[in-house]
Amino acid sequence: MNRTSTRKIRAVAKHVRMSSNKARRVAHQLRGCTYMEALSILNWMPHRACYPILKVLRSAAANAYHNMNIDKGSLFVLMAEVNEGPIFKRFRPRARGRGYPIQKPTCHISITLEDLDDSNSIMVKK
Repeated sequence: MNRTSTRKIRAVAKHVRMSSNKARRVAHQLRGCTYMEALSILNWMPHRACYPILKVLRSAAANAYHNMNIDKGSLFVLMAEVNEGPIFKRFRPRARGRGYPIQKPTCHISITLEDLDDSNSIMVKK
């Protein structure tokens, strides 16, 4: 194999108490952006899903800085994915002693960053 080694940095948040579809619409906006662009996008979007995704993005950048000594300005979002987690099942009491099922979805958020200086092909946001 004659591949060049790229430095990929990953951070994951598991069991985030949010629907995966709502988090995916925010994560979709970040793919291919630089780290600074992704921060500004997340700070100005009005969705509730922005805060946990912002925490994961900052964690991945901190991992890059502390573990591999990569400057945060030279990072871009290679992959941002949101997968479904387990569903918390609860029951709400209703009339006549019945119970109504409540489903509380969770999701797993993972963000992969890559160093701009190392990568030969940069994903361009369309």
